[in-house]
Amino acid sequence: MNIGTVDGSCEIILPCLDEAEALPAALSVLPEGWPILVVDNGSTDGTGDVARARGARVLVEPQRGYGAAVHSGLLAARAEVVAVLDGDGSLDAGVLPAMADDVLAGRVDLAVGRRVPDSTTVWPWHARAGNAAIAAVLRHRGVPVHDIAPVRIAHRQALLDLQIADRAFGYPLEMLLRAAAAGWRIAEHPVAYRARAGGRSKVSGSVRGSLRAARDMAGLLR
Repeated sequence: MNIGTVDGSCEIILPCLDEAEALPAALSVLPEGWPILVVDNGSTDGTGDVARARGARVLVEPQRGYGAAVHSGLLAARAEVVAVLDGDGSLDAGVLPAMADDVLAGRVDLAVGRRVPDSTTVWPWHARAGNAAIAAVLRHRGVPVHDIAPVRIAHRQALLDLQIADRAFGYPLEMLLRAAAAGWRIAEHPVAYRARAGGRSKVSGSVRGSLRAARDMAGLLR
């Protein structure tokens, strides 16, 4: 299937906080012709201006939090199927067409990425360890994943219907839990994971960031 490069059947949502340095490179490798919605989550570095200058639609979400930005993006998206990934250029966008194809063809309800780091330094030990531990708990509960959905594609309205409540870093984990509880068919796709195009990660870039994300997710696993 030829994915939405003409009719916009898959829209890309990029939640961003101070990603002006990374955005030009990140936007340049997205699939040609796919509509792009950048959700500016209170940036102070001109992220929104950078995105607009490169043809992206921009939505400003003043409530801080990864989940808040993603939720606002889902509400504002115009396509039936949406892809969500970070705006730092660390994930290979070349995987998006195959993932979208799975969803649009009806083979799965949710296509998610599984990071494959291209070096030993790109994914710090504290972030990788926390991710692996949570993914192991998910598999024990019957959710067939090895990563906490760094990239994901699904039908927009179906995602909204899951009624995900987390507005912080726990959003991707709650999405997986709710999707599995709803009986969704979930498929992982390997996605190359490399050094971000610029700036510093709010999560894996520091032990503090990783601990904050772990705190947001821990409450969902009780």
